[in-house]
Amino acid sequence: MAAPVKVYGPPLSTAVSRVLACLLEKDVPFQLLPVNMAKGEHKKPDYLNIQPFGQVPAFQDESITLFESRAISRYICDKYANQGNKRLYGTNPLEKASIDQWLEAEGQNFNPPSSILVFQLAFAPRMKIKQDENLIKQNEAKLAKVLDVYDKRLEESRYLAGDDFTLADLSHLPNGQYLVNATDRGELFTSRKNVERWWGEISSKESWKKVVEMQKSPSPKSA
Repeated sequence: MAAPVKVYGPPLSTAVSRVLACLLEKDVPFQLLPVNMAKGEHKKPDYLNIQPFGQVPAFQDESITLFESRAISRYICDKYANQGNKRLYGTNPLEKASIDQWLEAEGQNFNPPSSILVFQLAFAPRMKIKQDENLIKQNEAKLAKVLDVYDKRLEESRYLAGDDFTLADLSHLPNGQYLVNATDRGELFTSRKNVERWWGEISSKESWKKVVEMQKSPSPKSA
């Protein structure tokens, strides 16, 4: 039996949790290895050998190393196509293209404003950093416009890329989780009928519930 793949980084990281959710959806055994970023472990030579930008996650599958959570997730889905959720990254070129376009929308349109809001609203107070109210206001407006597009799309489709839960939906879980549950801006999701329905469905996935439990646990996990 092949050795479990390795994921480096804390599960509280949105990018790390994206990869973990994908691995759980695909029933791929993995080992989660801690990286103490407060102590600068992500900038040490050994780590930079597998993640040259000194960020998390880093990913190893036997002799292969990868970085960037969305690329890692696509790789997992392609390599382990015949196990777990077989529709997570589509089964034909058109399905994959539809998933990819919404993954791009997440990365280019949803992620930038939502990441700023997550940092400003959820992390800055914990880190005793002064919040930037103008930045919050600007990015709340940007995210609202994105979610208006999503709401219209989700009026005609159960999930973003069609009738199946895919990477396109999964990729929204990390930032969405913080915004809905750790800030007072949850109404960005709940005030839009179709987005609220969609968010309720994707955030109640067993794979994501397991990731949330891992975020609460102080010790590294294998699965």
